[in-house]
Amino acid sequence: MRNFAGKVAFVTGGASGIGLGMARNFLAEGMKVVIADYNQDHLDQARDILKGNNATHLIKVDVADRESLRAAAAETLDVFGKIHVLCNNAGVGGGGSTDDPDFEEWDRAIGINLGGVVNGTKIVVPIIKEQGEGGHIVNTSSMAGLVPLPSMGAYSASKYAVRGFTQALRLDLAPHGIGVSCLYPGAVKTALVPVPEDDSTAPPGELGEFTKALWAAMRVAVDPMDMGRLVVEAIRENRMHILTHSEFLEEVKERHRAIEDAFLATLPVPEARAAFERFRRETVDRLLAMPAKD
Repeated sequence: MRNFAGKVAFVTGGASGIGLGMARNFLAEGMKVVIADYNQDHLDQARDILKGNNATHLIKVDVADRESLRAAAAETLDVFGKIHVLCNNAGVGGGGSTDDPDFEEWDRAIGINLGGVVNGTKIVVPIIKEQGEGGHIVNTSSMAGLVPLPSMGAYSASKYAVRGFTQALRLDLAPHGIGVSCLYPGAVKTALVPVPEDDSTAPPGELGEFTKALWAAMRVAVDPMDMGRLVVEAIRENRMHILTHSEFLEEVKERHRAIEDAFLATLPVPEARAAFERFRRETVDRLLAMPAKD
């Protein structure tokens, strides 16, 4: 999607951090923007930041609640008439590890980080398809969707799942001229990771060292406005992957090489299996090559 002016964006988790950075960049491109967020304080702060801008509309919404999202989508159509860009950006940290007995926090993290993306897509994308004007979807994963993250099983599982969901969505929407991107943030200055002024509250031991290193990284994290600008560029170019933190590049290469090296290449492959995979790959390559509408 190359033409932004006059089009409408719907951004979840849009009242702070990356979401607000995207919203403000969309506004600079001449778009109308609905900022959907669950945190009332963040909505109030965003309203103050955007005071006097009549191209914005703010809605309190719970992305894990489908009826809440349906109501927000309907309100968007009432206010602006259409939706062209959907940013499924709302997310939470935490959720617990893979081996603890807690389910409540696990379910909450999965329900928001993954469920919110699924809900937003299944509710808003049919609207975009019916309009027939093209558009673009941006789903926020994380670098935790590409590389391992210790002691955060729920977060990692949700972000890996967003990555897979987004890849499938791109194939499904390509024939409709709707672009799809997956955003993989590293350290960005957001409310998701609160950072104290000093390290005195860090826990002891190895976890404490990890926490202090995280805080140090967050103190020099990327500005959300810069992230928003990079998202606009990726939408304009219809890029599938939006990777903004090159400090991860060597590790990603190493992890992928380990997967490649794990294949047992000496095992026989019957021609029928090979033929099917050639057909599947040709289909995927054809869909990935389809252009989005302007």
